[in-house]
Amino acid sequence: MPVPSLALLRWQFDLTWSLFEYHLERLAPEDFLWEPATHCWSVRRGADGSWIPDWADTEPDPIPVPTIGWLTWHMGWWWTVTIDHLRGRPPQERVDVAWPGAGEPTVVWLRGMRTEWSGVLGRTTPTTLSRTRSAGSTPS
Repeated sequence: MPVPSLALLRWQFDLTWSLFEYHLERLAPEDFLWEPATHCWSVRRGADGSWIPDWADTEPDPIPVPTIGWLTWHMGWWWTVTIDHLRGRPPQERVDVAWPGAGEPTVVWLRGMRTEWSGVLGRTTPTTLSRTRSAGSTPS
């Protein structure tokens, strides 16, 4: 018997999160901004002290190696947009999703998003899960 889509999605998320959490809790603050190559994408302090992710509207060649900071910001941005879509809200713009900083602030942010995501999944139905939305459209 096939597993219903929502149950499968929750199972996949729980498995993936448990593997992610294993590594997340072992990261030190200095790991987030460590640049493993000379050509990296990271998050960098802006003049106002906020963190600004490196970005290009066209994929560069060669593709930069991302830092953990950049990856965690990117995860947070996509997760935020996905939650917005499932809640029927206009998705936040990339530039409006702020990275909270290296170490515990990002760990707390991602764990909070996990909690929010679990709540959204708990209220999601097969109908809402199967809805499609074209780029730029607003929720109905």
